Amino acid sequence: MVEDPKGRLTPGYQRHLFICAHERGPEAKRPCCLTRGGMDLMKRLKNAAKQEGLSGVRVQKSGCLDFCENGISCVVYPEGVWYTLTGEENIPDLLEHLRSGTVAEHLRMNLEE
Repeated sequence: MVEDPKGRLTPGYQRHLFICAHERGPEAKRPCCLTRGGMDLMKRLKNAAKQEGLSGVRVQKSGCLDFCENGISCVVYPEGVWYTLTGEENIPDLLEHLRSGTVAEHLRMNLEE
């Protein structure tokens, strides 16, 4: 068996956060999360989680999560909580979700508006 570089004995994470970094071409009629800062936000959050020493979590980019009209799309598993993000100011709330499972209700994606 291949040795895990992080010393894990089993695969998987306690929480897995995906931030959309999908890019649409200039001719697209819909906005995209990349131009709204999705990739930059993902990198900053990933670094913040590492600096806080959060283990058992994974922060990574995703392809299109299909709700780009609302802002930067994000989903956290295993809870399956969907967020609409605006930028770096959301990082503390996302870190708290990764740390404790506490959902940032004010960031929850609202499709009813």
